[in-house]
Amino acid sequence: MSELLARITVDPQRMHGRPCIRDLRITVADVLGLLSVGQSRESVLEDYPYLEDADIDAVLAYAAGQVDHPIIAAK
Repeated sequence: MSELLARITVDPQRMHGRPCIRDLRITVADVLGLLSVGQSRESVLEDYPYLEDADIDAVLAYAAGQVDHPIIAAK
């Protein structure tokens, strides 16, 4: 799992510090957005040829880790 998550980088100087894939200018949110509207993994890889299949796995693993944090409701 840590090999996958190593593909996700955060650099305050790139994309305003948003989590990106391998220091590229494509964010985790960009890929999640494409997948959430029904674009297939194959289609994403076709549209972004510099991405690798493991990058999509990393995005999904990263997102899963983020939603595992408890949310404290404001009163």
